[in-house]
Amino acid sequence: MLQAKTRWAVREGNRQKAEQLMNELQLTPLVANLLVNRGLDTAESVKKFLNPDEEFHHPFLLHDMDICVERIFQAIRNRERMVVYGDYDADGVTSTYVLLKTLRELGADADFYIPNRFTEGYGPNEKAFRTLKEAGYHLIITVDNGIAGIHEAKVAKEIGIDLIITDHHEPGPELPDCLAIIHPKRADSNYPFKDLAGVGVAFKLVTALLGKVPEELLPFAAIGTIADLVPLKDENRLIVKKALPLLQSSDHFGLKALMRVAGINQQELNEESISFGLAPRINAPGRLYHAGMVVDLFLANDKDEAEQLAHEINEINKERQEIVDKITVEAIEEISQSSNYIDDQVIVVGKEGWHAGVIGIVASRLVEKFYRPVIVFSFDQATGLAKGSARSIPKFNMYQNLFQCKELLPHFGGHPIAAGLTMKISDVPELRERLNRLASEQLDEEDFIPVTEVDGMIPLEDIHLQSVKELLQFAPFGTENPKPLLLINDIQLPQIKKVGADKNHLKAIIENHSAQLDCIGFHMGDLADEISPLSKASVIGELAINEWNHVSKPQFILKDICIDEWQLFDYRGNRRIDQWIHQVPEKSSKLIVFRKSTVNQMNLSEFAAGLEIIHSEASAKNCDIDGMNIVLIDLPQSKKQLESLLAGKQVARIYAHFYQDDIELLNTMPTREHFKWMYAFLHKKGVFDFRRYGAELAKYKGWSLHTIKFMLTVFFELNFVTMDNGILSVIKNPSKRDLSESKTYQLRQEIIQLEKELLFSSYKQLKNSLDRFIGTANMKEAKAWI
Repeated sequence: MLQAKTRWAVREGNRQKAEQLMNELQLTPLVANLLVNRGLDTAESVKKFLNPDEEFHHPFLLHDMDICVERIFQAIRNRERMVVYGDYDADGVTSTYVLLKTLRELGADADFYIPNRFTEGYGPNEKAFRTLKEAGYHLIITVDNGIAGIHEAKVAKEIGIDLIITDHHEPGPELPDCLAIIHPKRADSNYPFKDLAGVGVAFKLVTALLGKVPEELLPFAAIGTIADLVPLKDENRLIVKKALPLLQSSDHFGLKALMRVAGINQQELNEESISFGLAPRINAPGRLYHAGMVVDLFLANDKDEAEQLAHEINEINKERQEIVDKITVEAIEEISQSSNYIDDQVIVVGKEGWHAGVIGIVASRLVEKFYRPVIVFSFDQATGLAKGSARSIPKFNMYQNLFQCKELLPHFGGHPIAAGLTMKISDVPELRERLNRLASEQLDEEDFIPVTEVDGMIPLEDIHLQSVKELLQFAPFGTENPKPLLLINDIQLPQIKKVGADKNHLKAIIENHSAQLDCIGFHMGDLADEISPLSKASVIGELAINEWNHVSKPQFILKDICIDEWQLFDYRGNRRIDQWIHQVPEKSSKLIVFRKSTVNQMNLSEFAAGLEIIHSEASAKNCDIDGMNIVLIDLPQSKKQLESLLAGKQVARIYAHFYQDDIELLNTMPTREHFKWMYAFLHKKGVFDFRRYGAELAKYKGWSLHTIKFMLTVFFELNFVTMDNGILSVIKNPSKRDLSESKTYQLRQEIIQLEKELLFSSYKQLKNSLDRFIGTANMKEAKAWI
């Protein structure tokens, strides 16, 4: 068996609707079924999804847009100084650039201001507003922040500076009192799409200011949209879809320099390149130092300046990675080693000295590790403040639950899955207690088991080049439009191996009776030792097209695998146990020995803790191996012994070694003619001294001494001879008996049969034999998906 890493929640299809789409739109079965499973079950909805409207929603549908545009143009006409007040993440930085670039092109006297994450924190702050007023600014326009700035809006009015807020974060019940608020989620908003990123809102503003869609700014809108993990549908999807070709051919100094240091092939750039290549680097300066250098990179008009800034940003990102790794290790040690967290449903952990700029990444890693809502704090004992980043799981709305504790939180904001907050260190224990109480009221045990949403189950034979090409029309992929994750049942992996410089990837072929498909599992190389030949498996993964030497083939990107039948791993013939025993999982494993002498012969003393010696059929029957991986070190002494060990038990895996010091099958098995000759010889002699003349007899007949001793023992058991200290005497007129009545004869026949069945059989024959030993009582476990 091989357990899946998560529960698989597989969407059920609708065959009738899928067939209708196939007929109306000439789609392959694979794509038609997936569209239906995603709720796109009419030709009209499919066409709209695959080919979104080329037109964006009108920007003036956003509430207060007319007020905002009028005030900005007034400021331009009057030469008033204005400032774009941004944020330090990728969404905030791209928002800052998009608006600042447009304002300057319109002739505005505009600058930007991004608060310092460490000294000012997120969003508007009173000191910054007063400083900007003293510096002669008349208008502040926030991007990607401001909706929670109730106090700061009052300060702006008090000091006589106009404030326009553009934001997309969750608005509270009270909105700031300011000149204008551009926000798609305002309660009084009629805007058709609510899920714009901060840069999406800024992009709507510049569209309104320019009276057209500024295509040259679409790449930045796409970067911020992807980085902020907003739903990639409607306008967000349109932004990204239009932007990707522009990014692939962009001559922008800053973008090209950033792509180079990230190792991105510009012509092949896609949404994943942005998520894992550009976005982390854009975020890094704001996490460790100041985000302003990224805006400077985007504003650079000189290639050399852009290259230098991109190199500095890349070095900061490397530093950020090292700091994240260190804090993550410390946090996991704290949580795992302290009893304080045993019963917690919400993990709240913090420490002085943890870098406040990266604790959000650490929180995400802890959610992956423990699958609990997590808040990670950086404590500043000098100020008595704790700065925190929160990440959650689907069933626990972090923003709403923090809102329930708002009296403890002078500053907080965010989304259902992610939030940021600042509070007194002394209040952290109470926040932890209250959040855990709220979680206990809202969550049950099943909510803490990771679930993987699977788009559907498909037959392997439905996967071919044309269907995969159709599937890739679902791109660009992202939040709420992820790459389709597919389930394929009842396949085998006849070829499987570890690949890569560190052998940490898995390459395989998956097949059934009628089709096969190349498969690659990144960072799944260890599974090569956990998948046996001929096992029936179920896999989930993504489809892609692999191009090599101008040949295109479909490829399955493996994400998880489940085998719910027992597995056989064949190590027969490999006498050195140390060469393969490390591949047996340490947990839930037991080494079975049928002969006590094997322990010394194979030097098994170091494995004593996991060793069990089977003395008899009774001890075999009482051996608890349910759900375990068992290693059959040596050959059982009888078929009954093996049956008693295995029958009716639910083993997970069997590692077959079957060490046998003396293989009976390789010794001569005397025929009845051999026995007839030997008896005639003894009868003629009357008395025979085996110890004195046994070797001569063996040489004379060309038999082994072992064979002669075996025949004499059979005669003794059948009362044909007596034996005294190696001297055999023939019994006159013995009772007529068959050779098969001898226990020694029976046992040797059985051992030979066992050796044929267990030692000298093919893998498939051995699997079938052990299946028979286990019997029908070993029922398969339930599937690992729901």
